[in-house]
Amino acid sequence: MTRQERPFASTIETIGNTPLVELSRLTRGLGGRILAKLEYLNPGFSKKDRIARQIIEDAEVEGRLKSGQTVVELTSGNTGTGLAIVCGIKGYPFVAVMSRGNSSERARMMAALGAEVVLVDQLPSSQPGQVSGGDLELVEHAAQRIVRERNAFRADQFQLAGNFRAHYLHTGPEFLQQSGGKIDAFCDFVGTGGSFAGCAAAFKEHDPSIRCFVVEPAGAAVLAGELVSYPNHRIQGGGYGMAHLPLLRPEQIDGFIKVTDMDAIHLARRLACEEGIFAGFSSGANVAAALRLLGTSYRDKTVAVLLCDSGLKYLSTDLWG
Repeated sequence: MTRQERPFASTIETIGNTPLVELSRLTRGLGGRILAKLEYLNPGFSKKDRIARQIIEDAEVEGRLKSGQTVVELTSGNTGTGLAIVCGIKGYPFVAVMSRGNSSERARMMAALGAEVVLVDQLPSSQPGQVSGGDLELVEHAAQRIVRERNAFRADQFQLAGNFRAHYLHTGPEFLQQSGGKIDAFCDFVGTGGSFAGCAAAFKEHDPSIRCFVVEPAGAAVLAGELVSYPNHRIQGGGYGMAHLPLLRPEQIDGFIKVTDMDAIHLARRLACEEGIFAGFSSGANVAAALRLLGTSYRDKTVAVLLCDSGLKYLSTDLWG
């Protein structure tokens, strides 16, 4: 990590420059390496702090966000936490719109950081902890209504280029600098597609031979061209069954890896016990995908992953039950 030579002006400046760690205990005996970026060490405990900062700062520069204007966004909790931090420091009221199916820790954390949290009921067929694409549509409708009612700025993480730019300008280059550019493959569980698209673009500019794989839940792998048979998977923060994600570019995708709930849970628990890394469902999914790659033609290669958020955000779920 870069040595700090002065006090930071605010917590916003602490976002990014997260450590890169080799998961040598998980790969023992397999051949190859997994390099994991510890995004849960951002101030809001997730990679989404990066996009919150970029989206707000881009909007300020472009004149789309006025002083004191309300900011609204739908969230599974992590983007909302990042926006609560950035907006609170910069003086923008923030409204987080979230499905009741997401873990309660996230809603409580956003509220503690000063956000107004609007919780949207799930579909009758949904279960807590299993947010489907249909549930997300209900959250989207609520977010649109609040934007209209309050003449708010929509920090739209599915559409705005700031999501891509945060990872293209920062996360990807950090990976390359910290690894000495020695990356053969990248696996990323896709929610909005921003971290995959931004990192993949940076990696392929550096070395077009780096292969980038989209990670999806088994039974909801629509980006891989499959029909949704399991919409209520337990891997929070993605796999919503959305076949079109504006930030993704097909030419950046070299393949797809499907991960089951139990794969993600098992690897999240192994990360905690064997590597001392307390992370969430999607982090487990990314590591499960990376291990699968090392068991194929990528044996003896180096695979990069993001560890997206903290396990503290899932204490009320069965991830740690």
